[in-house]
Amino acid sequence: MKIEDDKAEGSLQERSDAEVFSALKAGQSQALAILYDRHAGLVYGIACKMLGNSAEAEDLTQDIFLSLARSSFDPKRGSLRTYLGILARSRCLDRLRSWRNRQRSLERGRVELQGDAAEDPALEQLAGAEQAVEVQTALAQLSEHQRQILKMAYYEGMSQTEIAKQLNLPLGTVKARARRGLLRLRELLGGAP
Repeated sequence: MKIEDDKAEGSLQERSDAEVFSALKAGQSQALAILYDRHAGLVYGIACKMLGNSAEAEDLTQDIFLSLARSSFDPKRGSLRTYLGILARSRCLDRLRSWRNRQRSLERGRVELQGDAAEDPALEQLAGAEQAVEVQTALAQLSEHQRQILKMAYYEGMSQTEIAKQLNLPLGTVKARARRGLLRLRELLGGAP
């Protein structure tokens, strides 16, 4: 069995990207490892340069390769290397836009809080304490897995990659639990679903 897998991987190693991609689409799991070995450096390099954060670049690289089997890449339209480069750039831009929008929201919130603080510092402190209690109450209503991941991410400042390693879970599982937890928190705290 192991010898057959090694032979299959060896023969795939010698094939073109288009052929290896076709093997991936056909369900040959070793094809993903071969494509990752060939092109992860390119994707990671683009992501690291654009995002300026190696952990985020690593997450994005893994996301791109994990979604590759479901992608719409067509070898007739161009090379896989070009496709991955464009995809990496596009996903980086999406993340940068998301960060910028999140930063703007935080800044608007700070301006509002500063305006309230100028009126009554005690009121700001009370509002902050009430919000903290609401968040803690909402967190307590999440599943243990979701709560643990969100606390590690937001209170301990860990990346999803670091959380996955520490909990010995696949990165996709950590991301899914974090997303479901955040959606549930939004619902519990009265935000739009």
